[in-house]
Amino acid sequence: MKKYNRRDFIQASALALGAMSFAGMQLSCDRRQERIFKYAFCNEILEDTPWPEQCEIIGRAGYSGVEIAPFTLVENGVGELTPAKRRQMVQDMNNAGIECAGLHWLLMAPPAGLHFTTPDNQVRQRTVNYLVELIDFCGDMGGEAMIFGSPNQRSTTGGATRQEAVDYFVDGLARVADHAQQRNVKILVEALGSEQTDVVNTLAEAMEVVNRVDHPAISTMFDFHNTPDETEPLEVLVRKYFPHIEHVHFQNMDGTLVESDNIPEKFIPVFEELKRLNYQKWVSLEVFDYTPGGEYIANEGMRTFLEIERRIS
Repeated sequence: MKKYNRRDFIQASALALGAMSFAGMQLSCDRRQERIFKYAFCNEILEDTPWPEQCEIIGRAGYSGVEIAPFTLVENGVGELTPAKRRQMVQDMNNAGIECAGLHWLLMAPPAGLHFTTPDNQVRQRTVNYLVELIDFCGDMGGEAMIFGSPNQRSTTGGATRQEAVDYFVDGLARVADHAQQRNVKILVEALGSEQTDVVNTLAEAMEVVNRVDHPAISTMFDFHNTPDETEPLEVLVRKYFPHIEHVHFQNMDGTLVESDNIPEKFIPVFEELKRLNYQKWVSLEVFDYTPGGEYIANEGMRTFLEIERRIS
């Protein structure tokens, strides 16, 4: 019988643990593949946690992707994330069994002083330039969508009328659309409630912008939280605009976490409609109240998604 010394034991143990870890990851991946939708988690909920650990928490909770808020990762702007750093971030995602779903909170400071719909040409040009940097960052991360919310950076300002602000919005998106397409990224115009901004408050208004730009790299998305100005049932909105809905954000109407034992009944028909229409893009968990703690939010959010799937199966 072969005798094992301490080094043999350690090596054998490491191999066994590695095999167990790989098997666990494979099992987790298999479970994710069986789900109706693919789920991502917005990383700002874990902002105070180092990036590799964020990825581990998100993957361990059962998500397939992470949606990145760039402001959580930088001091001055995404330009400080070198190619080597970006490659390491991608490796961290791979290690956790997740991928990048895309970016959101695109123009949240840092950098400060950005505004996409200002009549100030210099500020607007600087903002457009930074959006190009974000497109490259998203492409380098492997992300496929950039959700353009950023209410404070697109509201009317500097004496511009609402229509002029919308015109600037259209112009800015048109100027970056070709580059986004080259990087296999879509920029999605997010309708936001009128309590957040006075520019693009409904999906119909978002589609006006999308149609005016008229470019395959510019589309829209659906966010449960951002529907206070809508007049039609949520599932009707999804059905009407489905050909252009490239992403979904999920949370309560007040921006809090949807708990698995307290899912609003009006949300279920939305997921039924998404399933009927064979929606295959990302559903991201985004909340604005981090009080329960990031890891709890991740785990309970996944329990909620699985409960929804149980109810619509």
